[in-house]
This record gives sequence, C-alpha cells and structure tokens, in this order.
Amino acid sequence: MQTIAAIDVGSNAMRIMLGRIVYDGKIEVVENLRLPVRLGQDAFTSGIVREETAQQAVDAFTRFRKIMDDHKVEKARAVATSAMRELTNSDLLVDRIARSTGIEIEIISGEEEARLIHLAVAQSVNLNDKHALLIDIGGGSVEVTISQNGNILSTESYNMGTVRLLNKLTGAKNAVMPFHKLVREYAEAARHRIDREIGSKKIDICVGTGGNIEEMGNLRQKLFKRDSDHAITLEELDKLVETLSRMKVEERARKFKLKPDRADVILPASIVLQMITHEAKIKEVVIPNVGLKDGVLWDMAYRLQESVRVSPREQVWTSALSLGGKYQFDVEHARLVARLAGKLFDQSYALHNLGEESRLLLEIGALLHDIGHFINTVDHNKHGYYILKASPLIGLSEDQQNIVANIMLYHRKSTPSLEDENFKALTPKDRLTVIKLSALMRLADALDVSHTGRVKDIRLSQHKNTWKLNLEGEGDLMLERWTLEKRQRLFQDVFGMKLEIVE
Repeated sequence: MQTIAAIDVGSNAMRIMLGRIVYDGKIEVVENLRLPVRLGQDAFTSGIVREETAQQAVDAFTRFRKIMDDHKVEKARAVATSAMRELTNSDLLVDRIARSTGIEIEIISGEEEARLIHLAVAQSVNLNDKHALLIDIGGGSVEVTISQNGNILSTESYNMGTVRLLNKLTGAKNAVMPFHKLVREYAEAARHRIDREIGSKKIDICVGTGGNIEEMGNLRQKLFKRDSDHAITLEELDKLVETLSRMKVEERARKFKLKPDRADVILPASIVLQMITHEAKIKEVVIPNVGLKDGVLWDMAYRLQESVRVSPREQVWTSALSLGGKYQFDVEHARLVARLAGKLFDQSYALHNLGEESRLLLEIGALLHDIGHFINTVDHNKHGYYILKASPLIGLSEDQQNIVANIMLYHRKSTPSLEDENFKALTPKDRLTVIKLSALMRLADALDVSHTGRVKDIRLSQHKNTWKLNLEGEGDLMLERWTLEKRQRLFQDVFGMKLEIVE
C-alpha cells in the first residue's frame, strides 16, 4: 500500500495528513497533525515574515519531515494559500524550508484552493444532482464556491479571513464600535459581491469547511445539546454569534475549552458565515470535517490511480460555460465554433503534432472567443483577452490560461508577434502552441461568421502539398467561404501549406 502526504500551509496554522491508498481507491488516514504557526500575523500587517515566525515554520516542517520519514511516505505535496501569496519575502521562506527539510512548497491560487476543497467535500457529501454552495473560511480569505452536479460553476475569494480581520480590526484607531460590530461592518462591504454571485440561484445544499466552522459544529453540539457536530442551522448560528459577541477571548477559551489561536478568531468566522448564509437564504450548513489537506490527498491519489471522478476536461468546460454565460455570449455559436475547432485540430494533426491538452485549450478559446462583445464589439478580441486574464477557469493552470487568452486575442485581425508583451511573456514552447492554435481558431470562427449555424460539417484533408477544406451545410455558404479566404493566410504561413476552400 502506497503512503502519501498532504501539507496545508495556511494563514492560521500548518497541517499535515498522511494516508494509505487501500482497496477501491479509498484512503486510510494514518496521521493528522495541526501546528499553530500563524503566518497571517505577519502577512496581513507588515507583509514580511519575521525571523521568529520563519523559525516556527521551519520547525513545523522539520517535524513534518520526520513524520513522513517514519511512515515511509512515497509522494507528498505541500501547498500554501493566502498568507504565503501576500508575504513579500515568501520565496525566501519557501527556499529556507526546502533547504532545511527537502520539502518544496507550492503557492497555489485561490481557484486551485477552491478546486481542491471541492474535491474533498465531494468525497464526504453527495453533490450529485444538487446546486451546492461551498463556504471555506480560512485565516486569510473566504472562498465561496458554487457547483452543480459535482462541477464547479464559479468561485470567488474575499479578503475576510479570520486572522486578516483580527489584525485589521483589533485595536482599530478611533474605533467607536465593539469588535464584533466592526467585523460585521467589514463583512457587509462584501455583501453585494456575494449577492451578485449567488443571485437567484436556489441552493440545495450548503457546505462549510475550515477549522473555525468545524469548531462551530462542536459548539453547536455543546451549547444546544445536539447529537451531531456535522451541521449547524441558521437559527443556531445566530444564537452562537450572539453568545460569542458577549464574551472576551479569555472567557471563550476557558468556558468552551478553546485553544488560544481558535478562541480569538472564532467570532469573526461566525459573523462571516452568518452573513453569507443569510444572503444565500439557506437554513443549514453541513460540516463534513474535511478541508484543503484532504483535497490535496485525494487529488494525489486520483492522479496516481488515473481515475478522477470528475474529468479535468468536464470541469474546465463547466467553468468556461459559466464564464461565457456571465458575459452573455452566443452559446450556440460558441459551441459550434468549439466543435468545428476540435474537428480541424483532429484532421490537421499531421501538421501541428500537438496533444490532447492543446485540443482542450483550443476548444475553450473557441468557446469564449466572443465574450469581449460584452464590453464593446470594437476590439472585442482584446476585451475578451483581458476578461479571461482576470477570470481564472477552474481546472486550468496559469500557463494554460495564458495560452487560451492569447488564442482569444489572436482569433481575428493581428497575428502573434514578439512585439506584443503578452505573447513575448510566454515560453517558446507555449508561443509555438499559440501560433498553431490561432491558425486553426481563425478558420473555426470563419466557419460560422454569420452566427446562423449554416455549416454543419467539415473535412480537412491533404492532397500532396495542398490542403483542402470541404464544407457541408445549408445554402451556398458564400459568406463563410469568403471569410475563410480572408483568414487562411495565417494557416498557410504557419504550416507552410496552401489551403483551398472547396464545396
């Protein structure tokens, strides 16, 4: 049995979980440890990690290293979130820990964090055929994720993490309100964004993750004499916030037997959860007691077994369709262009020699190529580029997202050039991919330039040194053929082959 390890470098604590992959791909947890290293204390004040905190982090990882060695861990992944993203000297800390322990830390985006937490939740809660709202309250940020039938539709990150709020609002100058009221005022500032994200969607299930929400489940069980700590109702949450607001930190720690680094942040966490649940109009929050480290562990196990329950392709498509809907794209046109782009890719493999990953990136670029129309039809390719750069798609890495954004930028008019900073910033390999895929993208878009879906099928084939593109559809397809003639030059320049458009 293979033993794997997941490390979560959070803003309030560092955690490690070890698991063995057993029968049917299940994971048997063999070690689960939390160490109270509060990176957020430095990140959200000075932005620089102090020597004392840095040494605590190194000591924590030294302990993690010993645990991993004792259990003969074969594969490990350490991820860091909000605090590490904001520390200006995080690179030095990452390097110091790597030199001391041999463990490399990966600083992940908020979108990747949401994906991994969603993956963990899906192992414990049935999300099939459900519209789900996931709320993860961390030390630095709060991630609000909406999913449908097990696929993420959207995720938003809010700077309302508990350690951040604690540092920002405790002892605030000229504060005339009690701390709990300051937290509420701060959280209210994000209300309109959350309302816009949730909108009128009917939420079938709400799931809460993070150490503070787990503690709320425990307090619910103690205060209200419930049988389980795996849920908290909105009514119970309101009463809990009222109770905690009347108590000082020391009183909370003593009465509820809370650790010091939990007693001070449990109130802001409760207020934030209360605000979001009221906004979403839900009656109960399910608490599965899983988090980021569980998601990292499951992600590693899936990759080792090559048996992901929700395929990366399906997740990326779901995320892209959600983004397209947000910017009111022509979904029928978008789907047709994506389908035709995929066919062009398959039929020209001898020319481009790219793999399945590139095919997916081309399809997503084709699906979203017109979202810039939401801002302005003039230069909509440029507007679409900037929208995508600011709207990460779940399931794509930053490099993959940059390729898609560039495909969208070059789907019309200008060609990829090193004079463009966005193109120059790509690696040589990615630049070549963008050039090849842009050539195919232009043809795919031209095939439905009228947005009427008249082209039903295509066949791209080689005839000696010439490639021929046959169109099948309704009517004479004069506009489509004329547009293809205008846009074929990039194809011919990139692949060094003449292209003929035939009926």
